[in-house]
Amino acid sequence: MRRDKFCSWIIAVLIITAVTLILASGAAASTFKVLHVFNWAKTPEGNLAMDSAGNLYGTTSAGGAYGYGVVYQLAHNADGTWKANILHSFTGQDGANPMAGVILDPAGNLYGTTSGGGPNINGFAGYGGVVYRLAPNPNGSWKVSVLHSFTGADGAWPAGGLTLDAAGNLYGTTTAGGLPCIGVCGGGVVFKLKPNSDGSWTESVLHSFDYGTSDGSAPRGELTFDAAGNLYGTTSWGGYYPGYGNGGIVYKLAPNPDGTWTESPLYNFKGGTDGASPDSSLVFDAAGNLYGTTSGGGCDGFGVVFKLSRTSSGWHETLLHTFSGYGAYPLGSLIMDAAGNLYGTASSGSNNGGLVFEITP
Repeated sequence: MRRDKFCSWIIAVLIITAVTLILASGAAASTFKVLHVFNWAKTPEGNLAMDSAGNLYGTTSAGGAYGYGVVYQLAHNADGTWKANILHSFTGQDGANPMAGVILDPAGNLYGTTSGGGPNINGFAGYGGVVYRLAPNPNGSWKVSVLHSFTGADGAWPAGGLTLDAAGNLYGTTTAGGLPCIGVCGGGVVFKLKPNSDGSWTESVLHSFDYGTSDGSAPRGELTFDAAGNLYGTTSWGGYYPGYGNGGIVYKLAPNPDGTWTESPLYNFKGGTDGASPDSSLVFDAAGNLYGTTSGGGCDGFGVVFKLSRTSSGWHETLLHTFSGYGAYPLGSLIMDAAGNLYGTASSGSNNGGLVFEITP
């Protein structure tokens, strides 16, 4: 199908869908409720985490007592109200400007990253970012610990969240840093943090991306495990098509018997109608297909929702949706329900306020 006809078809489908939703709204209306309006912090960007009691946890990349962002809790009260609590205000020395949310371990500790700051205030190292833990105290306060402070060669500027394995190891990415450390100091890394018996943590760089090459660079989203222990992720830059704007890649990291990891690009975005700049994590279905979003590309440059299927000749991309402006620039990750429906967010569009969307197979 020609590109102009394909884009026109997509726009027509969107219009029909929008009209259908409007007509259906009278029969099945949804309820929107504001749980909290921020006035002590600003710019909540990352995903939320929920504990077994229904409390929500998140971050803001700015505001707080020192202006470097906070970790907050929204406590769910029995009467249906919510109470906001600041668990920690970042000082700069213990991190600054968290762009990702937090994850919970079984003991109720919170883990996350900050894109800047850290205790190693020494030129570039002072702006490398950290991995932190917040542990609850018996008196209701929270103790912050810097588990790792990035220095450049081992990564810099983590913008994505963390992934926890069954052994308690943490995995994540940084958008810059790594080796070779030239110019902007590498194209980012995939790292692992292993807890030690003395309470310290040891960082291992599993893979360093080479800035602006076919290897991919600037990974931002969280990592996803498969059943065999392989890691999957995306880079928002790099790939095999630099002439098309370095559209980014989907990659796989496979562990080797000697403890090293091997990276394999699974799909290279051309930067055109197939999408460009994936910034979010990936989700598997029961058949082993991968789903994700790109914040650019598509018919009009507003991003796409894609599916990658394994074939005998590699991985094949199927476009599930191309954003046309009524919804644009999806930055967050997708989630999938038991029926295979996908849910996500678009950061702009719909009067520039953004929207939440569902894709039904």
